[in-house]
Amino acid sequence: MFNFKNLFVLDLANNHQGLLSHGLKVINEHSKVIKNHKVAGAIKFQFRQLKSFIHPDHKVQTDQKHLIRFRSTELDLVSYKKLFDKVKINGLFTMCTPFDEESVEHIISFKFDIIKVASCSARDWPLLEKIANAGLPIIFSTGGLELENIDDLVSFFTHRNCDFAIMHCVSLYPIPENEFHLNQIDVLKTRYPNIEIGWSTHEDPNDIVPITMAVAKGASMFERHIGMVDKDISLNAYSSDPDQLENWISGAKKAFNICGKNVKQVNIEEIESINSLKRGVYAKGLIKKGNKIKRDDVFFAMPYEKNQLDSGKWSEGIIACENIKVNKPLLVSSISLPESPNDQIIKKVIHEAKGMLAEAKIKLNSEFQVEYSHHYGISKFRQIGVIIINVINREYCKKILIQLPNQKHPSHHHKLKEETFQVLSGTLDVWVDGKEKKLLPGDTCLVLPGVWHSFSTKNGCVFEEISTTHHNNDSVYKDNKLNLMKREDRKTIVDHWGRFQIPNIINKKT
Repeated sequence: MFNFKNLFVLDLANNHQGLLSHGLKVINEHSKVIKNHKVAGAIKFQFRQLKSFIHPDHKVQTDQKHLIRFRSTELDLVSYKKLFDKVKINGLFTMCTPFDEESVEHIISFKFDIIKVASCSARDWPLLEKIANAGLPIIFSTGGLELENIDDLVSFFTHRNCDFAIMHCVSLYPIPENEFHLNQIDVLKTRYPNIEIGWSTHEDPNDIVPITMAVAKGASMFERHIGMVDKDISLNAYSSDPDQLENWISGAKKAFNICGKNVKQVNIEEIESINSLKRGVYAKGLIKKGNKIKRDDVFFAMPYEKNQLDSGKWSEGIIACENIKVNKPLLVSSISLPESPNDQIIKKVIHEAKGMLAEAKIKLNSEFQVEYSHHYGISKFRQIGVIIINVINREYCKKILIQLPNQKHPSHHHKLKEETFQVLSGTLDVWVDGKEKKLLPGDTCLVLPGVWHSFSTKNGCVFEEISTTHHNNDSVYKDNKLNLMKREDRKTIVDHWGRFQIPNIINKKT
């Protein structure tokens, strides 16, 4: 599979002006920018075989502006080979857009690295068939395409097992400010989550705002036209010279740094900054050793001192392990924190589970039952357990299961129930009859009655269970201690999320 991620595509288009020497110069100077930034770069050609591409009636006289331009900038294949070799010498990928079937043959014979489908060819099915059979990585642009047309292309290349990526594109030259439609990147990323989405652009080359916004939207490939001013050669309104390319790539890299990783990593400096603004917990009056500390015994104030209890960790029931004088901080070493109540453990898990469902874009109605399975006690729920949302249970049964990161479920089998798991989000490690399987989103796993199985996840997983009718006490565990437990001791079962039920149920358990 070709790695399209963070690829910068530079389109020569007609900027070589039909002059080999100028084309070589454009490649050399822009390649220096790519190498200076140490990014993956590709120089893109356009191939048209004009003898067959242009209708005989228009080969000499024509009013069609594009055909006039094509003829005036035509290069022979020998010259193109020299340009191709120059790209290779400079260490960049070679890429080419064909506009006819014969050009695809030349792309294959040249041994280009990547083949491009121009927006105007995105519904040219005879040409697309030829491109799909070329065996090269493919990038297609979406200029002028509705979503249904993009769906067609994605299905077309997927069914032919092609390695491909998508470039969001607006086929206006240059693009007016109100026509960028960068929100389309969000749509494409959501609709095709396993395909790299890029941004092919034609704006003023001095404007780096769109490239930074495209990065922020999650685009992972970038394309623009390049060229150079020379004697009797000028640039169009949407092509970058080397200096403008330098600023464009610098803007993209800055945006990458600003956007950071998908999951924020909190660093020490940030923690210290937050701590400097926290309120610490202080004694209002003398607090005697052994006393339970009440809210009226303390006040919250800045500054927060190192190793002090902060206001966010305050709770009723803290015990003083030594005398604490008036206005003195409650140091962690001078107090005994109560164990986190079981209902608080469950409530905190609910918040995380709701976040996982939201991230997976899974909607629930208001009529469901939840089982918090804590086989070895609520205090160990984050290590061993699962959240089960019971959706329906008739002759058929559907459940949605949520496992938190690094959570496991003990080995067991069912006497009656046959079940199939399907991963909706995340990854799941399943052991069935002693064999390990790693399930990715969309993967399924059948478990027959009487077959031992267990599952766990490293980074968290939401998966579906479709089964025959569920029967209580149908599970047999390898750890016989679990078989001897009452069902209500292994599970906390509530309606909906159990906002008001959990405290009462938990208190009865304890």
